Amino acid sequence: MIYLNLFLAFLKVGCFAFGGAYGAIPLIRDVVLSYGWLNEEKLTYMIAVSESTPGPIMVNLATYVGSTQAGILGAAVATLGVVLPSFCIILLIMVMLKRALNNRYFQAVLEGLKPCVIGIILATGLQLILNNCLPVTEKSFIDLQAMAITIFLLMVAIMYKKKTGRRITPISLIMISAVAGMIVYGIAVPFAA
Repeated sequence: MIYLNLFLAFLKVGCFAFGGAYGAIPLIRDVVLSYGWLNEEKLTYMIAVSESTPGPIMVNLATYVGSTQAGILGAAVATLGVVLPSFCIILLIMVMLKRALNNRYFQAVLEGLKPCVIGIILATGLQLILNNCLPVTEKSFIDLQAMAITIFLLMVAIMYKKKTGRRITPISLIMISAVAGMIVYGIAVPFAA
């Protein structure tokens, strides 16, 4: 039963995840939390790990959730579920690509989806920031360490753009945030405690 649940849940994610991985995070979040496979905190950690490891976030998250729930076979089933719709759609598009790209209605659909994808990605980013910087816990209302790292990364990105005229690469931001996390949570927090 768990294999069928994993397959169908991630098949749903794969079918309706427009806008790539970041657009899929809200769907994955709903599925994972509704089945109770991960809690909010673990999901946030896995999003960060999935972003910093090779491969698409959707596939990494599906593989992780599948493996935690049903081992290697569960990982394979969840991964198959999440990639199957894209695989089938790409095959279909390859067959119909020439006609579809010249069709004005198809172009209109793609143009109409762009604002939706931008909104989903923006909402996901803001939700992750709020969940990490403003956690509702008994200890405090604001996670000052997470807030400091977030502001620091924002400043790095802005200063890099001003100095070079180019945007900083996501890989560079991931590496900088990893070092900042090690410093803030690995060195500074134990000394404060």
